[in-house]
Amino acid sequence: MALFKRRQAGKPGEWYYCLKHQKVEEGPECPAKDRFGPYATRKEAEHAMETARERNLEWETDPRWHDKPGRDGDGDTSGT
Repeated sequence: MALFKRRQAGKPGEWYYCLKHQKVEEGPECPAKDRFGPYATRKEAEHAMETARERNLEWETDPRWHDKPGRDGDGDTSGT
């Protein structure tokens, strides 16, 4: 019995950035684990890594995403 891998069919107009090959793809060519997207335009996909860096920086500096330190200073508020 032959095993076949399911490939997601690409859709024209959906753009992805492949992390493995470091290139832009129209429609997904590589597995989801290796890509960012979809993006509405090729230009957005070309800037995927820059966008990711900006979003990571926003997350890292957003106080709403960080727990307030507990009494012992490690974020544990249980007191144990």
